[in-house]
Amino acid sequence: MSGIRYAGFLTLALVGAFILGRSSTLDDGKLISKSSKSRDKTKNKHAQPKVAANVTELIGDTPLIRLNYLSGLTGCEIWAKLELFNPAGSAKDRIALAIIEHAEKEGKLRPGFPDKVFEGTSGSTGISLALVCCAKGYEAHIVIPDDTSEDKVRLLKMYGAQIHKVRPAGIADKNHYVNTARRMADEIGSSNENCRAIFANQFEQTQNWLCHYRTTGPEIYTQMPTIDCFVTGAGTGGTISGCATYLKEKNPDLKVVIADVPGSGLYNKVRYGVMFNSTEKEGSRRRHQVDTIVEGIGLNRLTLNLEPALAVVDDAERVEDADARYMADILVQKEGLFIGSSSAVNCVAAYRQAVKMGPDHTIVTILCDSGTRHLSKFYAMDVDKDCKIANELLNITVGTAFV
Repeated sequence: MSGIRYAGFLTLALVGAFILGRSSTLDDGKLISKSSKSRDKTKNKHAQPKVAANVTELIGDTPLIRLNYLSGLTGCEIWAKLELFNPAGSAKDRIALAIIEHAEKEGKLRPGFPDKVFEGTSGSTGISLALVCCAKGYEAHIVIPDDTSEDKVRLLKMYGAQIHKVRPAGIADKNHYVNTARRMADEIGSSNENCRAIFANQFEQTQNWLCHYRTTGPEIYTQMPTIDCFVTGAGTGGTISGCATYLKEKNPDLKVVIADVPGSGLYNKVRYGVMFNSTEKEGSRRRHQVDTIVEGIGLNRLTLNLEPALAVVDDAERVEDADARYMADILVQKEGLFIGSSSAVNCVAAYRQAVKMGPDHTIVTILCDSGTRHLSKFYAMDVDKDCKIANELLNITVGTAFV
């Protein structure tokens, strides 16, 4: 009798699995949803919490998270690398550590000495450099445009960085924040016995893209071996060059897409093969640098860290500020993810690629940083409920799982 009862239960379970079809499957006698299995396949049940000797050992090994709402709308698997889980809250922690450790190996920085690190940055690199300098005992000097968000300025101060503000100017101008930082570092030099200094040079120091090739790319491949499309923006070019080069070596059929913003030349470079040249003064032609409120991505010149990406990039998506701002609200309301402006741009581009490619594709993007450093600018912008992406999300006909 018990055998008949067991057989009946098994039959019901199998019928249920058949009815639910692709959305569910039987696993060890239990009905498991497809989304649950997606989450489980990157979960190591035996992983132990990391024990670190200092904060720099916590950089990297960030989680990959499924964007359930966008995945449900498109019928694709859309995943995001949570770089905002790094100690200073962004992907720039990786390059800050790589650049400083490379300088130590070359003898340009000396552990235990009050040496100095200079960088010109309008994004998160300064914050990451300040954190690594704190951990290693160096002094961070960060040169920033005077329109940098107050949130980032406060974070720099909290990490003890020396802040130098300059008026925005084109890269050809000697007073551009990058050129100012280089000049300040050169005045001290990297061979002074009492105090040495380096210019981090995130745009041209190839340790930038190489660290993503050695760490971020392999991490993504380990977490998600089968990817159809990789999407991210480019500020220096390091993230997309390192990740895309590594991932495309593993899968030559991978589609690589740059997410770009208004005023940046990357979209035109990828689509049409033309780009603003390195002597053009961006600030004289547009609002300061670019026609966008988004910080951290967008570029109008070729850099050593961007060059590897151009060999593997297949397409580009241009994302308007209003679309990024709307997507940021979607992610916090539907996923509980409070993301920064460049992360929102990446998510818009990833969503659009998913729609273009059709259901049953896997797309991976990067959540570069959190929204906490974008409150005074990006999140102060009103949400336009009639923007392009709002209408795209409203009118989508593919997939309805999370609508």
